[in-house]
Amino acid sequence: MTNETQTPDIKALEKRFITVASGKGGVGKTWLSVTLAHALSHLNKKVALFDGDLGLANVDIQLGIVPEMDLGHVISGQSNFAGIAQPYRDKDGSSFDVLPGKSGSGSLGALSQQALNTIRMGLTKLTVNYDHILLDLAAGIDPSVTTLSNHAGKIIVVMTADPTSLTDAYAFIKVTAMRNPKADIAVVVNNVGSKKEGERAFGAIKKACEGFLKISPPLIGIIRKDDKVVDAIRSQVPILVRHPQSDAASDVKALAAALTRS
Repeated sequence: MTNETQTPDIKALEKRFITVASGKGGVGKTWLSVTLAHALSHLNKKVALFDGDLGLANVDIQLGIVPEMDLGHVISGQSNFAGIAQPYRDKDGSSFDVLPGKSGSGSLGALSQQALNTIRMGLTKLTVNYDHILLDLAAGIDPSVTTLSNHAGKIIVVMTADPTSLTDAYAFIKVTAMRNPKADIAVVVNNVGSKKEGERAFGAIKKACEGFLKISPPLIGIIRKDDKVVDAIRSQVPILVRHPQSDAASDVKALAAALTRS
């Protein structure tokens, strides 16, 4: 088989990736990744959630699960991604798989480029088993983020209405678009008091992207501020289980539905 015939297959598989990224920490990225994976499973999508914060992984903590194996076992060659997949199943029977990271291991945060490429290829091969693989990556633009988000799938940039979050989200979009001009970037505004506040924040980053980068990433979701989010995280129970009718849960369910239509 020639490289020319292999390339379209890889690109087709990569379309199943959904990266959840942010320029700044503390914007609710991991919570959104967990909730989005859960919401997609409610839509009968087969989903895996990769905890790609290579050093500060905490998806397992938010879900209240204790994985037997994690990314460290993949890197050491003791397992592969299919082998470390840990199912999460809610009381209604919806489920998705978690590909756990390795919390507190600084060494994973300093992997070589070759190791990062190997991880990305392993995840790409795994997409044949799923409708979507969500990548919850570290905040910022370090090599692990730029390498793992360099694919043909969707890249969701999470920001809040905070000016520093907006500035860092713009920086992330700029770097991503320069690295891959065809990147499928969309924006989610999280933790805002109202839909109008979210639209205003998005309007600011849209104006900057159009003015300086000549691109116009679409707004794909606005998540309203909701005390139920904090309660769910502290309880280590997904919000779709603990507070399924809350504003934030409803907004993420709408986001999941929008993704299935895009």
